[in-house]
Amino acid sequence: MSNDRPRRGVMFVISSPSGAGKTTLCRRLITEVPGVELSISATTRAKRPNEVDGVDYHFRTVAQFKDMIDKNAFIEWAKVFEHYYGTPVSEVEQRLQAGIDVVFDVDWQGARALKTIRAGDVVSAFILPPSIAKLKERLEGRPGATAKGVAGRLAGAGQDILRWGEYDYAIVNDNLDSAFSELRAILLAERTRRQRASLGNMVDQLLKDSGLGD
Repeated sequence: MSNDRPRRGVMFVISSPSGAGKTTLCRRLITEVPGVELSISATTRAKRPNEVDGVDYHFRTVAQFKDMIDKNAFIEWAKVFEHYYGTPVSEVEQRLQAGIDVVFDVDWQGARALKTIRAGDVVSAFILPPSIAKLKERLEGRPGATAKGVAGRLAGAGQDILRWGEYDYAIVNDNLDSAFSELRAILLAERTRRQRASLGNMVDQLLKDSGLGD
């Protein structure tokens, strides 16, 4: 990202059924693509054994979360699988203005809200599993997975997949490397959209130097 070619960052919203790989893909984007950061959601669900507060999520009690709602501290929030999830305002605007792309690992409700509120900034991608059998296998392999929890997420997978048509892009995560390459290509292409590139001054100078400008 060049300082002499400023642009507004992309809100890259990524969703999938639970277990389809969106979190892994989001982590790879922020690790391997310069100028990309993760929006860390707040949630009331319990922290999993491998998760860190402030890195994976901002873990909050229900009372704390509702207090943030009352203070208008969220761009969007929703209740999913009996727990609250939300995107703090503090996670977004300053970074977009600095030309940093912000990745959102959210469900379809969060994606719909973000696209409604920030339509000009949002690019959305839906990650599909290659099969329900593969999705079940991935869910069962998660740390702390229980039969009840896996069953609940599988039951909700169809409802998530129904929303895939609301997204700008869809990727089948049959092979993680291939899915990541597709996701990275989408982000790099979206960076150059005319309304984000902020190239007006540069184009004016090109026209002036060519004899066509004022």
